[in-house]
Amino acid sequence: MAGISFSQNGLTPFQQLLGHNKDILDKWVSLEDCIFSSETFSAELKEEVRRTLAFNNGCEYCKAKGAPSESITDLQTQLAAYAANLSGQKTHISPDEFRPLKETFTDSELSELLALICFITACQRFGALLGLEASCQI
Repeated sequence: MAGISFSQNGLTPFQQLLGHNKDILDKWVSLEDCIFSSETFSAELKEEVRRTLAFNNGCEYCKAKGAPSESITDLQTQLAAYAANLSGQKTHISPDEFRPLKETFTDSELSELLALICFITACQRFGALLGLEASCQI
């Protein structure tokens, strides 16, 4: 059971928790649309980041959608999951930890990848703080 009531605004349980302030919800959804409609990274890479972060951030709602993959063959997806794991452990990445990312991604891609990681983290932590569970129904 979520820590607060669901609002009438939003299409998902997450959105309905955020929807108590419609202006925030609208801007949040707009940013989400921008991030997930970008063609810089594949849908598979974005989903692997989301799955990895769900277990780092403790969001039961997101964890229920699936565990991180155990057999990733794509180098970019492997490194995106690596970056997501690092972000769950610390707030600073050492030059040695950052090196494989710089060798594979452009600065523009790294900026977008880290923005994706931070956005998903914010979503998942919001859900975790409010006790959003897989069984939450709207």
